[in-house]
Amino acid sequence: MRVLVVGGGGREHALCWGLARSPLVEQLHAAPGNAGIASVATCHAAAADDVGAQLRLSEELDADLVVIGPEAPLVAGLADELRARGRWAFGPGREGARLEGSKAFAKDLMDRHGIATARAATYSRRDWETDFRDVVSFLDLELEGRGAVVKADGLAAVKGVTVTVDRAKAVAAIEACLADGAFGEAGERVVIEERLEGAEVSAFALVDASSVVPLALAQDFKRVGDGETGPNTGGMGAYSPLPWLDQATESRIWGLVSSTVRALHDEGIAYSGLLYTGVMLTEEGPKVLEYNCRFGDPETQAVIPRLRGDLAEMLDACARDGLADLKIDLSDDAAVAVVLASEGYPGPYETGKPIAGLDAAAASPDAVLFHSGTAEREGRVVTEGGRVLAATGWGPTVGDARRRAYEAASHISFEGMTRRNDIAAGAAEGDRERDRRMETP
Repeated sequence: MRVLVVGGGGREHALCWGLARSPLVEQLHAAPGNAGIASVATCHAAAADDVGAQLRLSEELDADLVVIGPEAPLVAGLADELRARGRWAFGPGREGARLEGSKAFAKDLMDRHGIATARAATYSRRDWETDFRDVVSFLDLELEGRGAVVKADGLAAVKGVTVTVDRAKAVAAIEACLADGAFGEAGERVVIEERLEGAEVSAFALVDASSVVPLALAQDFKRVGDGETGPNTGGMGAYSPLPWLDQATESRIWGLVSSTVRALHDEGIAYSGLLYTGVMLTEEGPKVLEYNCRFGDPETQAVIPRLRGDLAEMLDACARDGLADLKIDLSDDAAVAVVLASEGYPGPYETGKPIAGLDAAAASPDAVLFHSGTAEREGRVVTEGGRVLAATGWGPTVGDARRRAYEAASHISFEGMTRRNDIAAGAAEGDRERDRRMETP
């Protein structure tokens, strides 16, 4: 197979790392890729969200399979265009990608089909201009004392979401979207919803025309600082599996995923690819927080190393509607990913900082270093993004995997490097508590 991976972040490096291990893959390409991806794939200078450039490249390479990593090209319809040209593509078409591309669409779908989620309301810029008091009244009457989440309707990365218990901050977030146009077209509408409390879980499932196949559960850490402090980020680390989660709750989570796919099919919307369902485990049971139409980042860096089966075979089967004949082989071992970020992230940050210790980190046992925001300049690997690297370790328990991830991370240094020191710490403590119980006579 000749495989093209669209994207250049940590998720795409993890995908390329998995694909490169497949005996089915004869040629592996990435566009645009990064300094780490270049070690396992041929990189091409085509922006991930440049649909035209990606289409031309897939034709030039005569790609047998195109794996679309980021959300922007999916929302723009790259998968549709590839299929129209007879190319097999892993990822949903434009209509299916609306699950991530429009928070309002996703909320409306859940409401119409009775899928458990937070109470919410959607407002447009016209609503604000006509009567801003009506918009704010949802906070006062419906969400009083509960806290609120304000989301720009379209793709605006982590900056488009504000989670707060402060009414003034919620109003300011609404005003930034609807009055100030802070997020452009993505902020033409906002979804205001109640703030849910509980543990958050990421559910990864492969979906084709006739099957929904659970892949893995993971948990990521959104806040920039230890103890879940500071602003939201794209994710500062993740681990999988979740040893503390009981079977009944896991079954309810996968039930939400299946209900979502059923809802899409009932409305005539085809979905093929990876469906990521973010779930909050509330006192009332699991509720959907959000959907992604692709592999999550950094959870993918903790899921791909657990795969025992052939990743190329899985993604190709999904693209060809062949999931019914596929068996997922996932290791019982745990994996933990720790993100190394630039100083200032998720706000403004500097790039071009030389990175030291890459060879030593790569030599760490039972660990791998995934590049997220790196580039090669004058023979040196330098920082090129907010999230720069993810050190992933694996082992029999979360505690083992965590030690190996932090051991690999300890070799890396660059000016202003930041990281969280508590990724998966609670789950690792659960390992120790379980071991103590087993040792008790």
